[in-house]
Amino acid sequence: MDRLLEETTERLFADHVRKATLDAAEAGAFPSDLWARFHAAGLHLVGAPGSGAGLPDLFGVLRVAGRHAVPLPLAEVLLAGVVGAPSERGFTTIATDGVAPWARAASRVLTVDGRIGTDFACVANANIAGEPRDEVTLRGATNIAVPDDLGELLALSRAALMAGALERILDESIAYATEREQFGRPIAKFQAVQHNLAVLAGEVAAACCANDGAVAACGTARFAAHVAAAKARVGEAAGVGAEIAHQVHGAMGFTHEHRLHHFTRRLWAWRDEHGREAAWQARLGRRVAAGGADGVWGFLVGD
Repeated sequence: MDRLLEETTERLFADHVRKATLDAAEAGAFPSDLWARFHAAGLHLVGAPGSGAGLPDLFGVLRVAGRHAVPLPLAEVLLAGVVGAPSERGFTTIATDGVAPWARAASRVLTVDGRIGTDFACVANANIAGEPRDEVTLRGATNIAVPDDLGELLALSRAALMAGALERILDESIAYATEREQFGRPIAKFQAVQHNLAVLAGEVAAACCANDGAVAACGTARFAAHVAAAKARVGEAAGVGAEIAHQVHGAMGFTHEHRLHHFTRRLWAWRDEHGREAAWQARLGRRVAAGGADGVWGFLVGD
């Protein structure tokens, strides 16, 4: 990801995504001020044709967004731009199986099979993180060409978001363990806590490595396989990571007032979206099996 783009995105989200912003969004209020700032910075066009930024930059923005639990449908907005439906006025969201993030506030809905329209019915709903996941029905639509790998791109968007959120809960857990004292010393001094933090750090490293591998494979013949591995591995890390983060934070981490739940609930929700680990593992396994025993090594080393 371009360093200047990363710094710009990080600064924008750090300055304007607060716990109050997340609480309001989970209550159903679209963060219009945050969207206006994101749009004004031109970040809604990252990855779109002619933007000068590619898919690695797009997924880099999503990873930063995951670190801040940004309550906007950025994956859908950015990928809609990639397929030729940029969000110039309002924004375009993407529906999968009739469900689209923030459809209630969208100006257009694009389906994964290429239908797009501004006239649609919407029933408000939400995922386990409180993020709007609305049921939509297009009343009138036109067809546009969408890439064959749009499903993989959407899956990788969730892997990138999870990688960012995992980085954040690791930072939060280390900071809390360093500050929280028990029996006269920081809990980070206790061996059991150190062990848990080491496991969490390992899971975060593995998740980020898997995500980076899939991003680096964009546009190659091995992209689908890398996405399958990334979505499965990052999903596993999300389960382990959220559990350890709550163990380290203790009862405090379960309160609504603490910010940890904004990240762990999103990890649980994003893990479910666009295929859980078992589905992607099965898909990857079928691809390996199709090559036969003699093809396993070649598949692993990228021949």
